[in-house]
Amino acid sequence: MSSKEPRWTQTWLGGVRAAGVDLGYPGERLGLPQEGSGSVAGWGRRIGALVIDWMICTWVVVQLLLRMNPAESPWAPALVFAVQYLLLVGFMGQTFGHRLMGVRIAAMDGRDPRWLPVLVRTVLLSLAVPAVIWDRDHRGVHDRVSNTVVVRM
Repeated sequence: MSSKEPRWTQTWLGGVRAAGVDLGYPGERLGLPQEGSGSVAGWGRRIGALVIDWMICTWVVVQLLLRMNPAESPWAPALVFAVQYLLLVGFMGQTFGHRLMGVRIAAMDGRDPRWLPVLVRTVLLSLAVPAVIWDRDHRGVHDRVSNTVVVRM
């Protein structure tokens, strides 16, 4: 084996990038810039936005405003999360967490997504599993089905 060839473990443990295949940057296939405004948002920003939104829904809305215990009513934070997500993304293209982390949801044409794709995206995001299955452009199943992408502002 020559030093230029990848080790056999790199081709299946590290994926095709470790084997020397260049897939480009996330968003390149979608015609998005590599850096700056309009580029695909990274995982840190997306997870940060999700954590912020979940804390707002659980602590502020469910516990303070509705005076419910999330441990006794575990459906309450999930329902509040889905409603706030649907309304905020539908009207503004982003939630409070997205705004604080500097990202927004965009349709593939760059504009804010329409209501039906936002509804579909919200339902799939609430199921959680579609959100953790993603492609090389950092788009989860919920993004692909609703034809959206999370981009930096």
